[in-house]
Amino acid sequence: MDFEKYDITAPDADLKKDGKTAEVSFEDTEIAFSSKSDADLRRAYLLFKVIGNGTMTALGKYATQFALWLRLPIKGMVKATIFKQFVGGETIPACAPTIAMLDKYNIGTILDYSVEGRVDEKELDANMEKILETAELSASNASIPYCVFKVSGLAKNKILEKVSRDAKLTEKEARMHRNAVNRVDTICRKTFEAGTAVFIDAEESWIQPAIDRIAEEMMRKYNRKRAIVHNTVQMYRHDRLAHLLEQHQKAKDGGYYYGVKIVRGAYMEKERERAREKGYPDPIQPDKESTDRDFNAAVVYCIENLDRIEFCAGTHNEESCMLLAAELVRHGYARNDRRAYSAQLLGMSDHISFNLSAAGFNVAKYVPFGPVREVMPYLIRRAEENTSVSGQTGRELGLIVREIKRRRKVRT
Repeated sequence: MDFEKYDITAPDADLKKDGKTAEVSFEDTEIAFSSKSDADLRRAYLLFKVIGNGTMTALGKYATQFALWLRLPIKGMVKATIFKQFVGGETIPACAPTIAMLDKYNIGTILDYSVEGRVDEKELDANMEKILETAELSASNASIPYCVFKVSGLAKNKILEKVSRDAKLTEKEARMHRNAVNRVDTICRKTFEAGTAVFIDAEESWIQPAIDRIAEEMMRKYNRKRAIVHNTVQMYRHDRLAHLLEQHQKAKDGGYYYGVKIVRGAYMEKERERAREKGYPDPIQPDKESTDRDFNAAVVYCIENLDRIEFCAGTHNEESCMLLAAELVRHGYARNDRRAYSAQLLGMSDHISFNLSAAGFNVAKYVPFGPVREVMPYLIRRAEENTSVSGQTGRELGLIVREIKRRRKVRT
């Protein structure tokens, strides 16, 4: 495959290409925050102000963890602040208002059971049951286009790592791995029967090969008529663009559809540290520009091959979202073609999600849910990622301030 063909840059913000335009702007704060009350905006402003301060974020992380360890009564404070911004609720029914609000603006919901650290077989079964509940709800609610899970939430990491290394499993480990594959199959079969779709999240490189094999097996089984099962590729790895193209070719050869979620990635520091410690080549791209290049190349490739690919671009990057919209328009596809979605996290990048949806493109929000104490690792990562991503928090703050000023001006 000639990668240079896909070494592209994003179009201008007006999305004009070949005389066609998609008329969308990420600067329209009235649309971006149309679902937010003044109180919501003030809370978001204070949260992003704190998150933008690395020292405050670090102190808050350890203070919260310590308070939870001591079982101090801080649940109410957490629920009223960071939990309310980034989480749909503690249970699936509690997420109903968020699902309805997003649907009002033609934005889909991806319910994400964000509970981590389960290793007991009964706990893994319980995780599967919770994910099956999201699939059942998706079947009866058109505003929930996908469900999602991590294989590490259904299997022990040490077994996934051994399978990824092609190491010999003990009889007990082999049985546990079969149980994990059966859990994945149960979820994929449920989404297939429900007529919805499912994302298998990407994870660390040392367990990803095992996940990729399971995902490919599920695609061969359930993607015969359309892409039900979607694997995830992390473009901060230098080998993932090639992997995407190879998987698409396998799908064509095997007579099934390729489903893929494209993300930049979430484990960069951990990956580099482990590569240094164990003395193997760093799997991460040399710089951000390389990651951006491969991500955008993957978007273009998927749109050029929508006859056999269904995909979602999970990103808060404005350039990549503009690119997706522009390429759909340029190729003559309907803006709401079900084979192409973008997705952002609840509580972040509303200027992207709401403006793209208002322009007629498919958008979904990841809506995490779970008990406060058990969702805290997810919330802490969200805070740390916002602190570390250059310009992200500043952009959020700038847009919030602009909308607050706009509302004041309208009222005077």
